[in-house]
Amino acid sequence: MNLILFGPPAAGKGTQAKRLVDGRGMVQLSTGDMLRAAIASKSELGLKVEGIMQRGELVSDDIVIALIEERLPEAEAAGGAIFDGFPRTLAQAEALDRMLAGRGAKIDIVVRLKVDDAALMERIAGRFAESGRPDDNPESFKVRLAAYNDQTAPLLPYYQSKLVEVDGMGTIEEVASAIDKALDAARG
Repeated sequence: MNLILFGPPAAGKGTQAKRLVDGRGMVQLSTGDMLRAAIASKSELGLKVEGIMQRGELVSDDIVIALIEERLPEAEAAGGAIFDGFPRTLAQAEALDRMLAGRGAKIDIVVRLKVDDAALMERIAGRFAESGRPDDNPESFKVRLAAYNDQTAPLLPYYQSKLVEVDGMGTIEEVASAIDKALDAARG
């Protein structure tokens, strides 16, 4: 099963994806984690990505798609992928569909975590104070949230037939339970 966790930055996608990895054996393909790993490597790509992310901008489709494609065999071997933070644009969604179709696969379900923007700002301020992650800087986060709302939210109509909405404002357990119900229903 291939699943997209959809929602703005800090909506809890990473937390829920990790739970699904542990509980269902799926592979999490988190573009955020992949990009942070590239930054940590101090490679040429990593340094380029670091500047882009610190400004709160989105990394180019070409870079993100290449990172995802590199990890697809691992996800297939595990029986499914959790796409976390990808796709963010219509071009990325179409590229993902082509990549998967070329491998005899598809997106089975899209789970959208619905959250309140003001609550996200509170969440990110706490996370930044705790972890100091540069991309969690509240000013950069405002840019990321605006980019999500402008560029990513329009994907909702593209995935309408596979979309299940979950209230992301509940506890981790409540959100997890709602996601589990949606996945079980999608499996048939």
